[in-house]
Amino acid sequence: MATTDLDDSGVDPFDAIVDAPFDSALSERYLVYALSTITARSLPDLRDGLKPVHRRLLWTMRQLKLDPASGFKKSARVVGEVIGKYHPHGDTAAYDAMVRLAQDFALRYPLVEGQGNFGNIDGDNAAAYRYTEARLTKTAMRLMEGLDAGTVDFIPTYNNEEEEPEIMPGLFPNLLANGASGIAVGMATNIPSHNVAEIVDATLEVIDNPHVEHARLMELFKGPDFATGGVVPESADTISHAYETGRGSFRVRGRFHAAEAEKPEDRDAGIERLGGGQWQLVISEIPYQVAKGKLIEQIAQAIADKKLPILEDVRDESDEAIRIVLVPRSRNVDPELLKESIYKLTDMETRFGLNLNVLDASRTPMVMGLKELLENWIASQIDILQRRSRHRLDQIAKRLELVEGYIIAFLNLDRVIEIIRTEDEPKPVMMEEFKLTDRQTEAILNMRLRSLRKLEEMQLRNEKDELLREQDELEKLLGSPARQRTRLKRDLNTLRKEYGPETDLGRRRTTIEEAAPAVEFSMDAMIEKEPVTVILSQKGWVRGAKGHLPLDQEFKYKEGDGPAFVLHAQTTDKLLLVGADGRVFTLGADKLPGARGFGEPVRNTLDIEASTQIAAVIVHREGQEVLLAADTGKGFAATTDALLAETRKGRQVVNLKGDAKLVVARAIEQGHDHVAVVGDNRKLVVFNLEELPRLAKGQGVKLQSYRDGGLSDATTFKLEEGLSWTMGGKGDRTRTEGDMWQWKVARGGAGRLPPQGFPRDNRFG
Repeated sequence: MATTDLDDSGVDPFDAIVDAPFDSALSERYLVYALSTITARSLPDLRDGLKPVHRRLLWTMRQLKLDPASGFKKSARVVGEVIGKYHPHGDTAAYDAMVRLAQDFALRYPLVEGQGNFGNIDGDNAAAYRYTEARLTKTAMRLMEGLDAGTVDFIPTYNNEEEEPEIMPGLFPNLLANGASGIAVGMATNIPSHNVAEIVDATLEVIDNPHVEHARLMELFKGPDFATGGVVPESADTISHAYETGRGSFRVRGRFHAAEAEKPEDRDAGIERLGGGQWQLVISEIPYQVAKGKLIEQIAQAIADKKLPILEDVRDESDEAIRIVLVPRSRNVDPELLKESIYKLTDMETRFGLNLNVLDASRTPMVMGLKELLENWIASQIDILQRRSRHRLDQIAKRLELVEGYIIAFLNLDRVIEIIRTEDEPKPVMMEEFKLTDRQTEAILNMRLRSLRKLEEMQLRNEKDELLREQDELEKLLGSPARQRTRLKRDLNTLRKEYGPETDLGRRRTTIEEAAPAVEFSMDAMIEKEPVTVILSQKGWVRGAKGHLPLDQEFKYKEGDGPAFVLHAQTTDKLLLVGADGRVFTLGADKLPGARGFGEPVRNTLDIEASTQIAAVIVHREGQEVLLAADTGKGFAATTDALLAETRKGRQVVNLKGDAKLVVARAIEQGHDHVAVVGDNRKLVVFNLEELPRLAKGQGVKLQSYRDGGLSDATTFKLEEGLSWTMGGKGDRTRTEGDMWQWKVARGGAGRLPPQGFPRDNRFG
């Protein structure tokens, strides 16, 4: 018989099993996890802009008395205190959060001052916490001002052994000043940093005019101000709309700036002149959250992959300041084109997605626009001001109680001393005789004899008057919302002086300006123009020889191979390879392999079927027309613009049926007005070029009629100059027949035998 094991309490563990649907149990537990992640981990509180881990770090450092005037302490000490008392998570997570608070390239206004290796903008990590030291900054102290003045509630820690503040009460607008980012469950936040002076200006405007328009706020607020500077090249409308809705995105670019340039225009453009027409570009700032090492690696990789052929080299000459030098391949390179290509190919331009998702005073996640955010923050600061005032009133009341007791004791000093000396229980006697409270009596009895000389009536009465005046002011403050707003404005103006635009810390770093229209960016524009001789063999091996070599020069070919096409081009040209199947392929002349060997099979670059023969190679010229004709006798004219293909697979231009082949693809030269077509039957027909349709794709129309055979060749010419063809034998001898009216008929005719001396192969050459 089976037995059931009991636990130490004698209870059957199976009795604790609850029979519940799996989906509901899972959803309940996942909801608890999601809420915990949203409210206690990933989203910042609107009031102080901190997540719990950051708040606990600052509170711990304050408890350890790591203020700016004190010495540094090991980061390990701080991390140990944090995870032991307040934040029961991993030490790595806590230390990483602390490191970010200390990095001046991560936080616009750092809250921790680090000593040692706290990482760098290259992307290197910080040293282990046993090697680094830290203390708070003045900004952090600003953020925590008033913690001892009853301004916030204290909540128990996870183990109920300690207490921690619910929020930090300081006036420093940390949420917008330093920003925040985080991914919760089903939601995220991404807030950039901003300039404190501009935040204060916008806040003052909301206080003065609660119905202020968003457009007016953006005149004061302007937009993000990143720790690493840079440029936001967006229009004011784009940025304004993002802050009005709380969601949006904008581009962030690094900055080109050459501090040592002589001319102001060169300095602002980042151009350093080297003499002899040579120059180089200097990057002085990079986009926020981009590692400098990664950016340089991207630029170097683009050079290696020949995506930046106009760039020769990239050098990192940075010390404490960023200085990345870009060396162009030649002095003729357009600097604006180089910049635009760097923006497009690397992280020199990134996109920042704005998402103003925060926890409000009731710990509810909400996406807010700028005005709503400021209104909520103002409300929280007014609440803190009221709590501070009430706390001070309580302190004044307690002090007034003692001062009044001291005055009574001073006026009756001899009697008080007599009661103390003669009575066994002086306290009730004093309370009865002088109508003192318990606290007043205790204070008098606890005074030392040396303090009696300080009990001068005038001093006590002055202190009482001062306390009564302060009490009256605070009561008026608490009773008047207008006075509260005035006090908040005064405190904000004091804060603005400390973080004003004239200070090193407060000076705006990020420039917001709409970018000029981008320079037309294409890989073709970055290719340096050089002459090249294109050589394509009969078996499809292609190569490019530098310079324009004689076209009748003998080139080496693989055994069993021979010449097919040899032509002159420029490295900036596009070559159109016309297949006998009517498909046209595009090959950049700069992509040709060198001519030292036999080249490479063109099929390695283009998806040309092995059975397809190349009928022609044409250099693309904008607006250039091409005569296309199949052996069926049909054809049409097309521009090379329509023949360009963007993919390896090419573009099907001539539709062919059955075994038909494309046999003619010939450029139509300027001034030609007639077409000459010759068939396999050696019949020649000439017709007006205007009768040839211009198509982008198709079969075309009948050029010549045949009983047997098909089209052998076709060309265009100028009628008044006559028809020319290549003679056989050595040399480039040609023959011209001037009187061609006998062969001129309407398109599609059968034709007649060609002039005497026409080549036997029925080719125009």
